[in-house]
Amino acid sequence: MPACALSERRASINVTRHEIQVGHLTVYYQVVGQGEPIILIHGLSGSSRWWVRNIPALAKHYRLYLIDLPGFGTMRRYRQRFFLDEIAAGIVSWMEAVGIKQAHLVGHSMGGYLCLWIATHHPERIQCLVLVSPAGLPHIRSLSGYALPLLVAICSLKPSFFSILISDALRAGPLVIVRAAQDLLTKDIRGCLKEITAPTLLIWGEYDSLVPPILGDILKQEIRCAHLLILKKAGHVSMFDQPKQCNAAILTFLADHPIGT
Repeated sequence: MPACALSERRASINVTRHEIQVGHLTVYYQVVGQGEPIILIHGLSGSSRWWVRNIPALAKHYRLYLIDLPGFGTMRRYRQRFFLDEIAAGIVSWMEAVGIKQAHLVGHSMGGYLCLWIATHHPERIQCLVLVSPAGLPHIRSLSGYALPLLVAICSLKPSFFSILISDALRAGPLVIVRAAQDLLTKDIRGCLKEITAPTLLIWGEYDSLVPPILGDILKQEIRCAHLLILKKAGHVSMFDQPKQCNAAILTFLADHPIGT
């Protein structure tokens, strides 16, 4: 199924697909909407399809850039050694290649870590940050430690999202997922948080077992311009679980209105 097929059927929006050479890598991405640019960055084992319930609402006001990270989704044929910091630097190079001088960055989980890396290393590239359960604060140090939280998260998924998760995980394959997870477990962004100057909205699902909401309090305290919003009846993929509340929060925040605590 095309990455944005569901949203296209619902909202009759025009999604265009592009490819561009960035260094040694051919990058595939999608564009929809008009206005200031928003770059949507998915999480581990995901793809741009994870934003399917957010695209129609956001595209009414902004120009969305949907990218699949190397090894995932349309970029699944990427088989080089996986290093997250290199992937983050590659996103900046891609921005340069497509002519995006500055954008709002919206990242989920692993994608949230990539947004944080860009915010600390290339602050001039960011207008605002929206981080949905971002990774980067170590609370579990081994893959085996994630077994129970992962099981809880999977059991709480909506059936409509479960099929997307399985399809994207199969496309990526276990080797890419394990390499990305191992690299992610080594990351600790805490020492850089006070350097972030971009206005930041932190969104968490109250039932997130993979990246617990308590980590949101830490980020809020360390990032000088951060606001924290906890979404009720939502888990790790809160932008899919509660899309109306998530979309409204993002639009309100980007319109420079107070939100969260």
